[in-house]
Amino acid sequence: MPLTRRDFSRQSALTGAGLALTGAVGALATAPGALAADEPAHQDRTGGRTLGYGPLIPDPAGLLALPAGFSYRVLTHAGVTRLETGEPTPASHDGTAAFPGRRGVTLLVVNHELRGTRDRWPFPVPLTEGLVYDPAASGGCTVVESRPDGAVAQWVGVAGTSTNCAGGSTPWGTWLTCEENEDLAGVNGMTKDHGYVFEVDPHDRRANRDPRPIKAFGRFPHEAVVIDPARGHAYLTEDASGPHGLLYRWVPPQGFRHGRGRLRTLADDAGLFQAPRCFDSHGQFVDDLSRATRIGTVYGVDWTDVPDRDARTTSVRRQFADGEITRGRKLEGMWWGDGGAYFVSSYARADSPGGAHNGQVWFYNPRRRTLTLKVLLGVADGYDGPDNITVSPYGGLVIAEDGDGAQHLFGATERGRTYPIARSERNLGTEEAPEYSEFAGVCFSPDGRTLFAHAQNPGVMFAITGPWRRQHHHG
Repeated sequence: MPLTRRDFSRQSALTGAGLALTGAVGALATAPGALAADEPAHQDRTGGRTLGYGPLIPDPAGLLALPAGFSYRVLTHAGVTRLETGEPTPASHDGTAAFPGRRGVTLLVVNHELRGTRDRWPFPVPLTEGLVYDPAASGGCTVVESRPDGAVAQWVGVAGTSTNCAGGSTPWGTWLTCEENEDLAGVNGMTKDHGYVFEVDPHDRRANRDPRPIKAFGRFPHEAVVIDPARGHAYLTEDASGPHGLLYRWVPPQGFRHGRGRLRTLADDAGLFQAPRCFDSHGQFVDDLSRATRIGTVYGVDWTDVPDRDARTTSVRRQFADGEITRGRKLEGMWWGDGGAYFVSSYARADSPGGAHNGQVWFYNPRRRTLTLKVLLGVADGYDGPDNITVSPYGGLVIAEDGDGAQHLFGATERGRTYPIARSERNLGTEEAPEYSEFAGVCFSPDGRTLFAHAQNPGVMFAITGPWRRQHHHG
């Protein structure tokens, strides 16, 4: 049953500020508030403890600046390290999740955001027999096995996909890789349709043979996806413009049960595929998420069916007229926690109808059917362009920056204070015009001791360790 504007207005009036600011704080996640990105960590103390881990120390190797007491290992490096089969590690590392393997092994599925035909890239994902969707496409996933003795192995999880940007892990221990692309067969050299989600099993290589797109999840420029472990719904973000992209919801068909390999058995039109229609506490329709300019803003959400999820003639986001659905600028990373989905709107500036910002993080509560603005980066803040995010076992979020100038991994506490964790130091530009790789693929190991992250260009995976500790409430 839809949540009507009248119901939401009445609920808002009854709960007041409590509805806007209260969120469940679960064991795995905390809800950050406003970010104060220009506040130096060493100036913020509570109870004698410094927020964060202190200033970042330049790296003599010129790769990664970290706080004192922290260190990193390079696990994979595009064109330098090798797969089990001898080919070089593919380029452009992006979204990643970590899974527990046997005997202390950590398994990581790594997206490679490679667009277009294979001849465009020196290190495409190898076309491993039985694992290829479209032999013309350059992207895909690799699986990285990080062993307790420091050894690393790599192999292909899926090949022949395009622009594998983000994705998401499933409650049953697999990875959903998302194509940020909507090329049809015959376009840009492709021999098959693209713009889909594929499932990769890090534990069972045989399960990845004969890759099949999950067409029930729609065909559009996918960014990330999460699965609600209680209801089975999937939530998906779209990074697109002209017009801005959408948040989507997939509702499984009656009787469907999730599990390894089950998604590939779905009919192309299985379940409901929907886009949001948001309204404020006064019952007024909200056309774009950039309209929210205050932390704690809450919107009610109804869901509208998508007419043609496979977008044969018209992109999904263009199938709705103005006033029918709510859009968002650069909807990117996503992570499940606190019984809901956190997701990023990377930035919104002159091309958005609402207020300009350098980044938002929203939280969708499926029980209340509400969206709450948890993080807002102002245009003058020190960090900009949040992209991949993960929930920290030490409280709050860890966010990968993909903005202008310096690129950071930074944390946000439960009260929204921010602190630096790492800074990219490899200059890809010139001394006069420096340029640094964006961060991507941020996630913690299953035991919480290691933070994995990538410098996307050219593609380097770091394993960061150090004196992690819970970040206490500040502010």
